Amino acid sequence: MGALSVNRTRLLMAVLLLSGAHWIFLGFPFPAQAEARHWLWLGLSGIVGLALGDTFLFQALVDLGPRKAMLVMSSWPIVSAFLAFLFLDESLALREVGGIALTVAGIAWVILERGVDAPGPVRAERLARGTACAIGGAVCQAAGLVLAKQGLTGGFPALSGTLIRMLVAAAAIWLVTLVLGGVRENFGKFKDRKALLFTACGATTGPFLGVWMSLYAVDHAKVAVASALMALVPVLLLPIMWLLFKERLSWRATLGTLASFAGVLVLLWK
Repeated sequence: MGALSVNRTRLLMAVLLLSGAHWIFLGFPFPAQAEARHWLWLGLSGIVGLALGDTFLFQALVDLGPRKAMLVMSSWPIVSAFLAFLFLDESLALREVGGIALTVAGIAWVILERGVDAPGPVRAERLARGTACAIGGAVCQAAGLVLAKQGLTGGFPALSGTLIRMLVAAAAIWLVTLVLGGVRENFGKFKDRKALLFTACGATTGPFLGVWMSLYAVDHAKVAVASALMALVPVLLLPIMWLLFKERLSWRATLGTLASFAGVLVLLWK
């Protein structure tokens, strides 16, 4: 369906899901209690992290394949730590630095294993574009979390913050689509009901539940620590593939997974 079409459509779906959840849990479908500063920081976070960051990530997945794209993206906890230190004055203890390093190293070790990647040869222009998009996605994801944490100050609910992020991100990306005249083309691609179903499932687990949980995590933990935990996606997929699809796990994948979870234990140890 294309990276842009999928991202635009799932953001729209996520807005509807978040509005419903906001109504159920907080009593109204819109964060009317939000102040201007909440809209500023969370809105910027939505544009940077969701509209730009996810579009970069999806394009990197298309150009590089999942393994290489996620390898570059796995660096984003390091970027998060750097940005949080610069803009939020968040410092890390030696134990936390070690835990993040061990987690990211384990993730990289798993992803670097030879495996099935993007179909067909990757040409030089695709490699360059995909690498640039993966780096851009990592930076945008990290910057989006730092901006979001700034917007959640004062006890602002994570659910309201997520809805603001999603509203602004969806408005920005659909405004560009409207100006460029791609609205009809976007929805025309989703005549394929299977593609629409998968996009809806992705909207539910990603920008609805996933982003909501990530904002709650950032609000209650250091940005770098929360980022390292959120970067575990490639590692968490391994036991799922083993249990559901009976795929054999190599020693390298197993050791990388154990190293990542050892890093998580170090981060969570009090």
